[in-house]
Amino acid sequence: MENELNLNKNIIYDVLIIGGGPAGLNAALYAKRKGLIVGIIAKSLGGQVVDTSSVENYLGITDVSGIGLAEKFKEHINTLNVPFEEFMTIETIKATNNSSIKEIILTNGTIYKSKTIIIATGSSPRKLGVPGEKEYAGKGVAYCAICDGPFYTDEEVIVAGGGNSAVEAAIDLSKIASKVTLVHRSEFRADRILIDQLEKLENVEIKLNTQIKEVVGEKFMTGINVLDKNNNTEYNISAAGIFVEIGYIPNSIPFKDVLELNDKGEIIVNKYGETSIKGVYAAGDVTDTPFKQIVISAGEGAKCALSANEYLKKI
Repeated sequence: MENELNLNKNIIYDVLIIGGGPAGLNAALYAKRKGLIVGIIAKSLGGQVVDTSSVENYLGITDVSGIGLAEKFKEHINTLNVPFEEFMTIETIKATNNSSIKEIILTNGTIYKSKTIIIATGSSPRKLGVPGEKEYAGKGVAYCAICDGPFYTDEEVIVAGGGNSAVEAAIDLSKIASKVTLVHRSEFRADRILIDQLEKLENVEIKLNTQIKEVVGEKFMTGINVLDKNNNTEYNISAAGIFVEIGYIPNSIPFKDVLELNDKGEIIVNKYGETSIKGVYAAGDVTDTPFKQIVISAGEGAKCALSANEYLKKI
């Protein structure tokens, strides 16, 4: 049963959470168990988890689909009767170090008030923007080698990208895939030490100055069509999957004029999940915390809720 409770514009919450992924939902769970007045504002409950074909690295759950895990998260939260407001976009938040009450302003003009805010809006993978990418998402096109790599054991795969994340993904995949082809539209941007490791691997082929034109397949992806920019020729690379490793975009734009961000657009937090504004916390992929994983995001959400609870005791 879906949670039918709505947020109330006329009350001041103890904690308002922006985001419905693992970080946001676990923050809600911990805050609610502390007896706090909690609400969630999110596009939907589940976050990026629903885009993962299968999850096998979440402790206590040996194998579950991304959608299945998201449903378990939602079912747990719904038992706590946490009010939920579905939104399309947030305009901004209004908060200073001297303000005891913070405001969340939606693009439709709705304003919600809270003593603390936890931001858990996640990030969005950069896309190739080529034909077939959307059609074969989850059917060969993936954006997380750590998450989905094991499903391509002894298969031929492609890694798109030339930075550290792409090279690291290719190195990791080489241990389980029969062959890895790294494709990048220009020259490497990765650290030399990583490139040296990659070039030593016998089952890795590197194709630089090669532009991906299209993802092709039938029911599932079967390969990509590329353009060799050195000689202006097009050809096909066969593979069971492609891992797009060209970076992630933190969903931090609504907060850029309020909170301190790093040069990647990630919200800077300390070990307590505190941002540059007292009473405002952030967790998960939208922050500068390393290793973007479901279990880490969930843990960071819990940390923020516990930090918010300690903060509320002092005001």
